Amino acid sequence: MAQVAIWTGDPSPDRWPGDLGLPETDPELAAVLAQERQRARRQLSLLASESISGRAAREAEDVVLARRYAEGLPGARLAGGCDHLNTVEEIARRRACALFGAEYANVQPHSGTAALMAAYQALCRPGDTILALDPGCGGHFAHGSPASLAGRLYRFVHYAVRRDTGRIDPDEVQAVARRERPNLLVAGASAYPRAMDFPAFASIAASVGARLLVDMAHLGGLVAAGLHPNPVPWADVVVAATHKTLCGPRGGMVLCRGACARAVDRAVFPGIQGAAQMQSVAAKAVCLLAAAGPEFAAYQRRVVRNAAALAAALTSCGLHLVTGGTDTHLLVVDLRAQGLSGRQAERALAAAGILCNRQPVPFDPLPPVRSSGIRFGTTVVTARGMDQPEMREIAAISAAVLTAAEAGRQACDAVAASAALQVAELAGRFPLPE
Repeated sequence: MAQVAIWTGDPSPDRWPGDLGLPETDPELAAVLAQERQRARRQLSLLASESISGRAAREAEDVVLARRYAEGLPGARLAGGCDHLNTVEEIARRRACALFGAEYANVQPHSGTAALMAAYQALCRPGDTILALDPGCGGHFAHGSPASLAGRLYRFVHYAVRRDTGRIDPDEVQAVARRERPNLLVAGASAYPRAMDFPAFASIAASVGARLLVDMAHLGGLVAAGLHPNPVPWADVVVAATHKTLCGPRGGMVLCRGACARAVDRAVFPGIQGAAQMQSVAAKAVCLLAAAGPEFAAYQRRVVRNAAALAAALTSCGLHLVTGGTDTHLLVVDLRAQGLSGRQAERALAAAGILCNRQPVPFDPLPPVRSSGIRFGTTVVTARGMDQPEMREIAAISAAVLTAAEAGRQACDAVAASAALQVAELAGRFPLPE
């Protein structure tokens, strides 16, 4: 039987083990966290789902709120002593509505997927038909993957992208909607690099008597900065993640029309989760305030500019991009011409200190666990202060590693080892914000 390590500090019955710091209480875990901090400093994250939250947002995630239990909504909590918690949540809700022009907001969801599940529950009944972008064409797994809870609760049907352009064609979406007559139409994606036409989606939904849900998990920061169309005027419900381009804490939120407010609230609690994590709600309030400022808009402009520069540089290195480029913070590289799977490329680049994720490409012949593509994003490297010259440097390093991966394991290991030194030097020039 495995031995479990227990606290062996001061045996005094008057002392609580929690009074000690992490290194004293759990040196094993403290060592792992120190190693992760060092890794983050030496490597470059190009994961499109990651960002760096600001100092003020991190300070808001304070223990004074983390220890409190706040089940229910402001004014209707299931425990006493929540006056200050109510104020925090109302501040976050008010800022979310002001930033995106929404009539109502629920800021309690623990993640973007949780917000999405709450939206489904608010707008649909189990077994209802939901039309969404195929996860193999850039849609999120919670947009109907059979492996997800959503895929088991609802009848999902999917629209795809055009084979020749990799882009969504509203006429094709309309044709599928007329054939399937969905109760709900979903616009949004996890790996679609182009801007979305929300008025077209609203028109399609209205033509078949469906409601419109927009998943802007990846787009929230771009929308806030005015760099992507705002879906709120067009949709019944909009969900967002706060830890992606919004650069806040891990979590989600739901924006909706007033007529949907009660259904959304009940879907969040008690529908899909229990008490709110009030330290995260406080940090969401901070990030929403920051997202309304000119500095945030300037940062997002650099994010989009860097994504375009990275896309152009990768293309000049001979790599093929899905849709040929990007309008947003992310891009998808199609590796079929290189004969590499996304899993191979992801591992080769990780060995060189460049973090990305494997990604299905439209009509991918490989299963999702292997995939034929990789996805890059520029939120974190931009937050480190990098600009277009560094994007070209990252592209050159990445292309060299992928070319070596084509040649075989031995060649790839040698190039990755050399590339890791280049990446560490680049990372050292642009340290992570602390």
